[in-house]
Formats: sequence, structure tokens, C-alpha cells
Amino acid sequence: MIVIRVNFRVILHMENGIFIIFAYTNGSFKEMSIMKKTRFNNLILPALTLTVMLFIYGCSEKKKEEKATEAKSEQSAEVQKPDGEWISLFDGKTLNGWKQYGHDEITELWKAEDGMIVCYGEGHGEADGEMRGSLITKDHFGNFELELEWKISPTGNSGILYHVVEKPEYGHAYDTGPEYQLIDDEGFPAKLKDAQKTGSAYDMYAAPADKKLNPPGEWNTSKIVYKNGHVEHWLNGEKIIEYDENSDDFKTRYENSKWVEYPGWNKYKEGAIGLQDHGSKIWFRNIRIKKL
Repeated sequence: MIVIRVNFRVILHMENGIFIIFAYTNGSFKEMSIMKKTRFNNLILPALTLTVMLFIYGCSEKKKEEKATEAKSEQSAEVQKPDGEWISLFDGKTLNGWKQYGHDEITELWKAEDGMIVCYGEGHGEADGEMRGSLITKDHFGNFELELEWKISPTGNSGILYHVVEKPEYGHAYDTGPEYQLIDDEGFPAKLKDAQKTGSAYDMYAAPADKKLNPPGEWNTSKIVYKNGHVEHWLNGEKIIEYDENSDDFKTRYENSKWVEYPGWNKYKEGAIGLQDHGSKIWFRNIRIKKL
């Protein structure tokens, strides 16, 4: 009697000139086929080897598919919650549910660590296509209320984007997505216009000068509310901006802004949520959203 254990799932057993193949499945070894020794050696061994390899590979791939399906189901179940219920966009451990704008895979620029999403943007210019790219949700949202916490490094620059659409004709997330500005108001090396400071609707509506803003290195809380063109920006528990996209005032501001040169800007009323990479280190946590 000869018993050959090919691996922990397959055993070749020979007794009285007969080969029997046993495969481990559903908690026990089960007989798969029986062959004569001479025929096995001369004709079947090469085919059997290939069959065994394919069987092992198939089992491995099936497990991968099951895990991927399970993760996708969990994410879909979260995003498909009824309107008005909070949806967590960050599990505190991974970047599941996110992608990097303009990339097939998330680069070393973005990390999930210690319960935070971290952008390691220092030293990378805005045109550095190999590394650069905002982090955006795979799921899209129309009317929503978004809350998150963030802190920025000294001289840092970033933003929160919404209604982001990724298409070849749009090189950056801000080509389509309106921006809630995040920046070191006092320490940024260039002079800032009021509508370029933290909490502002970038280059459209300026946040008030007396807003409650914690300095670089300390946590702040921001909220964006969007419903049918009505927009609110909140900072550390206070509403700092409110406007309506359908108003004449909005149209006038738009015509005098940089966005007239961006044909896709604010064009889409459903899109991804984006965390902007703008060449600075910034941290995000406790990111959640609810559909309105």
C-alpha cells in the first residue's frame, strides 16, 4: 500500500495496483476516481497532475471570490440604508469603498492607519500624475448630509469635494466637484482671498472671519448639507455659509469665478465624495453621510 499526500487537500492512495484519488471537501476526504497502475503511469499521470493543480487553484480562487463578494455585500448593505440613516464611509482600518482619482489602485499617497485616513502629500506637486490624486468614494450621492473630522499640517492645503465624477476629460476631482476649502489660513505661504480660506465654498462664498477654527495639528469638525441646490457649510458646530445654486446671486458669483473655465464644474448633481490631495499632509476620521 502506498499513500502520497500531495497537499493538505489531496491524497493519492495505491493498493493492489489500483490508484485512488481522495480530495478533502466539506470536512472529510472523498474518493474521486479509481485507475489501474499501468495506465496511470503511462497515460494518466501527466493529466492527473494538471487536474490536481487546477483543482487546488480553483479552490483558492473560489475562496478569494467568496471573500470579495462578502466584502462587497457588506459595503452595499451599508450604502443602501434608507434615507436619513447615517452611513459610515470609513471603517477605521482599510480604504475599502474608496479609490484614488485617476488611478486603478490606491498609491502610497493615501493610508488608513490608527483609525484615520492620512494623505502623505508633502513634496508632491499638483502635476505629479504618478502619485497625485484625491481619494474619492466608489459610491455616489445626490442629496446628502456629510460629517467628518480633520486636522491639517502647518502651511497645508486640502478640501472636501462632492458630486465628483471621474471621466477621462476631467484631470482632477475639482474639475467637477464643488469644494469645502481646508487650509492653514494663517500659515499658508501665499496670500489668500477670503473665498480661499477654510470653510469657504472655494472661489464662490467666503467663510466669516470670526469662524471657530482650530490651528494646524488640532482636530476640527466639518459638515456639508446639500439638498436640491441648497448648500450649507458648518465648522465646529456652527453654520458658516448658506446659499442656493438656483439663485441669481450664485449665477453672478459663478460668472466672476475661476469655474467658468471648467465646463464640468458643478454640472453633476450626483457623484462621489472626495478628500483632496493638494500636496500637504492631512488627516481625516469619523467620516459619515446620510442621504436626504
